[in-house]
Amino acid sequence: LHCSYSDEACTCGQLVVASRESQYKIFHFHHGGLDKLSEVFQQWKYCTETHLKDQQLADEKTCMQFSIRRPKLPSSETHPEENSQRRLDVSAWLHHLNEAGQVEEEYKLRKAIFFGGIDISIRGEVWPFLLHYYSYESTSEEREALRLQKRKEYFEIQEKRLSMTPDEQKDFWRQVQFTVDKDVVRTDRSNQFFRGEDNPNVETMRRILLNYAVFNPTIGYSQGMSDLVAPLLAEVLDESDTFWCFVGLMQNTIFISSPRDEDMEKQLLYLRELLRLMHPRFHQHLCALGEDGLQMLFCHRWILLCFKREFPEAEALRMWEACWAHYQTDYFHLFICVAIVVIYGDDVIEQQLATDQMLLHFSNLAMHMNGELVLRKARSLLYQFHLLPRIPCSLHDLCKLCGTGMWDSGFIPAVECSGHHPESESCPYGGLVEVSSPKPGSEGKRGLKTRDVFAFRK
Repeated sequence: LHCSYSDEACTCGQLVVASRESQYKIFHFHHGGLDKLSEVFQQWKYCTETHLKDQQLADEKTCMQFSIRRPKLPSSETHPEENSQRRLDVSAWLHHLNEAGQVEEEYKLRKAIFFGGIDISIRGEVWPFLLHYYSYESTSEEREALRLQKRKEYFEIQEKRLSMTPDEQKDFWRQVQFTVDKDVVRTDRSNQFFRGEDNPNVETMRRILLNYAVFNPTIGYSQGMSDLVAPLLAEVLDESDTFWCFVGLMQNTIFISSPRDEDMEKQLLYLRELLRLMHPRFHQHLCALGEDGLQMLFCHRWILLCFKREFPEAEALRMWEACWAHYQTDYFHLFICVAIVVIYGDDVIEQQLATDQMLLHFSNLAMHMNGELVLRKARSLLYQFHLLPRIPCSLHDLCKLCGTGMWDSGFIPAVECSGHHPESESCPYGGLVEVSSPKPGSEGKRGLKTRDVFAFRK
């Protein structure tokens, strides 16, 4: 919003409204009223005036600018350990290594990364640990030996690709190479590392993706993989090391959802259940929209491309690191999804947006959300999940693979059956079904209503 006055009384002038897509509406005021409108905007809780005090301006008020105020997170809604860890820099990283180069306390390192992130100067050194290329117990000498061995394996994979028969090459081009060639030339071209014509780094990214399709023909290549490889290559730099980091990313993190429909559906099932606990009003809106609403098309891109299209790269990579840390859950990316909905989804409920409108709403938010705020909220939601004395069996897997330190007190929450096991009469997780009195005309066992069992602060 931009108010420009054309008279000293500040009653005549123009109001310019700019959208996120850089579209403009201009309203002209000729007979007063602009000053009143300005006062309304100043008082409106979602707008804040941009003061130009540092600039030398005339005393007369000639121009006022307003910007939409970013949502804020009260301290009461943050993780109690928020701000307890500073960003992992060189000195802090070296402090985690012993004389042999081994990480002495892996859990403490992952906790530090989860809360503080990694300084850009050492990402290339630390990421291979998070992506299971290097083991935390490995010594510096063992890692160097591993690199030499893996480099040899990498070039053997490449040689296998280059020595295909003509028929194999034709099939490979049709199934893999044609799509890879189209994707790599338009991936991260705004990044200095990939900018310009005939950039050798683009060709390196292409080789990595083609070789991965040979290494893992079951997955092969699907659109979006270049978006995941590009940041790895830009930080790790070495071609072979980047390849094996990407292999670790695809094999060892639930943060990546493969193109298979059943994998995405599993992610969406967990996400729907988390929303049912953490934002029941939004979940009820999805249910009211029917099957289309419950498919949650607005968040498919979040999961498949790991928020890379939703936030500027610096913020997206902080989210990647927080997820790769596997601190207290292997599914932190789903808590990030919930945090986005909690912070930016109220308009969906208040305006009762339909499925296509909801998709447009969240698409328009891309690159306009506060990534650090979303991360803090996601950590808070994870903390609240951690405190639950019992969890629905539908979310059992969210704390199954977390390793030491998931429940600091040693207490594992009780499992309560959600009652949805069509292939089994009993709960596979040992959960108990709470029986409530059925209403007239209804039948079957139903669990307690969510609001009676779980309490989440929004």
